[in-house]
Amino acid sequence: MKGTILVVDDERNTREGLRRGLEPLGYEVRLAADASEALEALKVGEIDLMLTDLRMPGMDGLELMKAARKTSPVTQVIMLTAYPDHKTAVEAMKQGAYDYLEKPYNLDEVESRISRALASARLRAENVMLRERLQKKYGFENILGNSAPMKRVFETIRQVAPTKATVLIIGESGTGKELIANAIHNISPRKDEPFIAVHCAALSRSLMESELFGHEKGAFTGAVASKPGRFERAHRGTLFLDEVSEIDPEIQVKLLRFLEQWEFERVGGIKTIKVDVRLLTATNRDLRKEVDAGRFREDLYYRLNVVTINVPPLRERKEDIRIMARAFLAGFSLESNQNVVSISADAQDALMAYDWPGNVRELRNAIESLVVLCRGDTIELAQLPANIRQAHKEKEVVVSSQGGAETSGPKILLPSGTSLQDAEKLLIQETLRNNENNISKAARILNISRRTLHRKLHEYHIDLARREPRPG
Repeated sequence: MKGTILVVDDERNTREGLRRGLEPLGYEVRLAADASEALEALKVGEIDLMLTDLRMPGMDGLELMKAARKTSPVTQVIMLTAYPDHKTAVEAMKQGAYDYLEKPYNLDEVESRISRALASARLRAENVMLRERLQKKYGFENILGNSAPMKRVFETIRQVAPTKATVLIIGESGTGKELIANAIHNISPRKDEPFIAVHCAALSRSLMESELFGHEKGAFTGAVASKPGRFERAHRGTLFLDEVSEIDPEIQVKLLRFLEQWEFERVGGIKTIKVDVRLLTATNRDLRKEVDAGRFREDLYYRLNVVTINVPPLRERKEDIRIMARAFLAGFSLESNQNVVSISADAQDALMAYDWPGNVRELRNAIESLVVLCRGDTIELAQLPANIRQAHKEKEVVVSSQGGAETSGPKILLPSGTSLQDAEKLLIQETLRNNENNISKAARILNISRRTLHRKLHEYHIDLARREPRPG
């Protein structure tokens, strides 16, 4: 069976005609006369592709497609219409339709479009499974990482989450400090209560005070009604202050008082309000230096710095880049309805060689752009931004495969950051290739015994009978 197709059309002749034409080609065809029948069919069984008329009584094709996405997100959709309209076609594609066909249509053309759509659906399903597999194997509360630094971060999160301790999260811009804060909240006893985030750098002193503590009616010009602040809204939950180093000194005083008593007054108010809040903060600055420079209160610093989590920059955990790139690729392929399923080995090497000054945020944005602009199913080295390709070129390391001090023989290129295991495997492969797979000669050049070389071949799954192409 090539796949299951749901035909949705209020005209019986159209439905039956498509069934008679498609079933002999190996498709299972189900029929629905309107959107409600179609949605029921989607709930009952797995549908690979839906062919739906655009104009139908009640819910039209576009509305049906939106509703169907909630029930069966991997089902592909092809729109059918007897009323050609370029704007409608564009809108259908924007909303996630794979294709658009005008009536009357040729059955061969319909089958061709269906075949391509089902191939796309299979790729989408593979991306869904890939993303789930990566999250299960390498993920922790939507944070991906398998490097030693990130494992330490995960362990600290697990230790601190059950407590009420104030946590200071330190890391460069783009490292995912808010994700860390979310993770602490999500596995804490407060997980079912509010998580409220405040981005301090975006607020002026007056706005910050009102946002945090709320205000009473008439407290200032424009205060036409009383408004609770973020501390009140976060009652029994978690408040996250991002870029806490940017808080004005006057607000630092009020924040310190709150942390001492866990109570405050609204701006313009006299009533003391007491709340139960877990406070998490983050900064991309060195708060100790801010204290020494007189820009941050030392007593507040010690109140905030009960537990510190240092989030490493991406350049210090490069082994996580491949994992994250694959996960972002799968996610953005689904979101943008693209069929990009892989990143070539050369392109992955280039991603590994680049230092990513913008950290995870920069990597995420780069992969999104590459997916949207990719014309095939694989992202190639040539498609990467020039700065990433240039970093890859500059950081290539030349290694001789002749052994010893001799450097006149064939050479291989290793991107800076290549793991020791990958480097050893590649050197063994190249040495064997350059010596016609002669085990004795290769072992002599590598300065190891034949027995050790055989063990390495087994360890790295190197098949001497298979002639692999040279990298590069």
